[in-house]
Amino acid sequence: MKLFQRSLRATMGRSKLAGASLFMLGLLAVLLVTGSAGAAASAVPLGTAGSFSVLAGAGITNTGPTTVSGDIGTFPTTTITGLESLTVHGTNHAGDAVTQQAKNDLVTAYNDAAGQGPTSPIAADLGGQTLTAGVYTSASTIGLTGALTLNAAGDPNAVFVFQAGSALTTASGSSVNLINGAQACNVFWQVGSSATLGTGSSFRGTILALTSITVTTGATVDGRVLARNGAVTLDTNTITTSSCVTAPPPATTTATTTAVTTAPTTTVVTTAPTTTAPAPKPKPPVVKKIAKPATTKKAPAVVKPAPKPAVHAFGFTG
Repeated sequence: MKLFQRSLRATMGRSKLAGASLFMLGLLAVLLVTGSAGAAASAVPLGTAGSFSVLAGAGITNTGPTTVSGDIGTFPTTTITGLESLTVHGTNHAGDAVTQQAKNDLVTAYNDAAGQGPTSPIAADLGGQTLTAGVYTSASTIGLTGALTLNAAGDPNAVFVFQAGSALTTASGSSVNLINGAQACNVFWQVGSSATLGTGSSFRGTILALTSITVTTGATVDGRVLARNGAVTLDTNTITTSSCVTAPPPATTTATTTAVTTAPTTTVVTTAPTTTAPAPKPKPPVVKKIAKPATTKKAPAVVKPAPKPAVHAFGFTG
């Protein structure tokens, strides 16, 4: 009996070990799937805010000659300072209904960017790094000193989303470089407080800041500066909002019919030579003799002798 109990306990122990192993394998598979899913960032829906190069909540201030390719607007504070040195190739919507709708869409876009994941952590300054498409997050600030390279790996639809718990700060002369098909329209920076772009820096992507955005002297932006609640401050800048280049549709494999031209086959029919026999000489026409009607020969008349006169008993004839 004791032997049976020991055997049962050993069997149960092995079952628990096997169950634990299966559990660990399953957990590892889930983690692997989740990790690979982290690379799948999606383009942030900007709505009507997409036509704005500069959008603010507490006014726009500009110093020096600044050129903006898209629309500008600010609401609820509608003040724009330094407008005389601001070249706007879009429309100055100030605080009109279009700006107000764009501000509503900006809130939606900000929340979308902040909610994307799973994420890859940003552990250090972004300078000197090369990143592929995905969602990258920092619980505090994001800093950029030097150059950050974003590699789309040949996919023009590759999306890069950066989430900063507080500030985004780029150093003077820093840059964001795009390679292998990466596009500025697919790069998004969600900032939990304010963003500051350093002097003479070259920045790419759309900034969605909860508070304010400062673009210092000579900095250029290929993207948008969109501030939900604070002001946007400009100083001799060029802000270009590039449109996305649509990726060509995937190549479809279609069956090709190859016409095979075959040389016409000549069928040689060999016929035995025909010997033409000389035409037979015409036979003279057969002249049929017309048979003469049969002559009926009359049998010669038989002259019967006259009967002898009867002689009577009395001696006379007749």
